[in-house]
Amino acid sequence: MKDYLVKALAYDGQMRAYAANTTETVGEAQRRHYTWPTASAALGRTITASVMMGSMLKGEEKLTIKVQGGGPIGAILVDADAKGAVRGYVTNPQTHFDLNQHGKLDVRRAVGTDGMLSVVKDIGLRDHFTGQTPIVSGEIGEDFTYYFAVSEQVPSSVGVGVLVNPDNSILAAGGFIIQIMPGATDETITHIEEKITNMTPISKLIEQGLTPEEILFCILGEENVKILEKMPVSFECTCSKERFSNAIIGLGKTEIEEMIAEEGQAEAQCHFCNETYLFTENELKEMKKKTH
Repeated sequence: MKDYLVKALAYDGQMRAYAANTTETVGEAQRRHYTWPTASAALGRTITASVMMGSMLKGEEKLTIKVQGGGPIGAILVDADAKGAVRGYVTNPQTHFDLNQHGKLDVRRAVGTDGMLSVVKDIGLRDHFTGQTPIVSGEIGEDFTYYFAVSEQVPSSVGVGVLVNPDNSILAAGGFIIQIMPGATDETITHIEEKITNMTPISKLIEQGLTPEEILFCILGEENVKILEKMPVSFECTCSKERFSNAIIGLGKTEIEEMIAEEGQAEAQCHFCNETYLFTENELKEMKKKTH
C-alpha cells in the first residue's frame, strides 16, 4: 500500500483528526541515511508527526521541525509541506541501544530529555511563525502532544510509531493526531482519552494492515468519523545540482579558485537526502565567471 494520510472530522466537528501510513517514506529515509533501529524510530516518528502537521498548512506553505534533546542521536531535522512531501535527517544516524524495559526501541535514551522541540512555519509572509517547547519525554509523540497544548493551544493527542525489521529496514510506520475543537463535550473527551489509553500501539495497527481511515475508526468509532481528504505522502527532497551550483557561486571567486587549485573539482552533499553532486574543473571555471 502506498503511503498516504487522511484528514477527518469526528463527533459532528468536536474533533479534528489526521492519520497516516508512512512505512515507505520512513523506509526511504532509512535507506538514504543508513539509520540503525533506534535512530530509525526517532527519525521516523518525527517524519510522521511532521507530515501530518504539514497537511494542516495550505498551498505553498511549509514547515521545519527540529528535535534537539541533548541525547547521543544529536538533532533531528525535518521539512514538510502542505502536499504530503517530507524530508529529514538525524545528526548521528548510526545510533542504537538495547531495548528498554518495555521491550521497545529506546528512543528516549537516543533523543534525550534536555532540550527543545521547535517548529518554524513558512506561511508566505516575511516573518515566519516559530513555536518552541521543552522536550518532555524524548519519545516524540508526547513531545508533539505537549507542543500543541502549549504553543498552539490546541489540546491534542499525537501517536507515532515505527517497527524495524532485523535487517534494519522499516516494517511499519505511521501515526495519528486527534485534536479537540472548541465546544467538545467532556463526555466525548473522556471517551476518546479512554480509547487512546487502551488502544493497540499505532505501529502494530499499521503492521496488521489497517489503513489510516481504519485507524481513525478504531479510535473514534466509524459512525462518528467523516473523512474529508486523502493525500499521498512521500520522501521528497528539493535539492538539485543547480541549487548547489548557485550556493558555490555565492561563495565568491577566491573560494572557487581554491577549490580548483586544491582538488581540481568540488563535491557537495545534501544533508536531507544524502545525494552527492560532483562539479568538474570546467564546471567550476564556468561558475567562477558568474561570481560578482
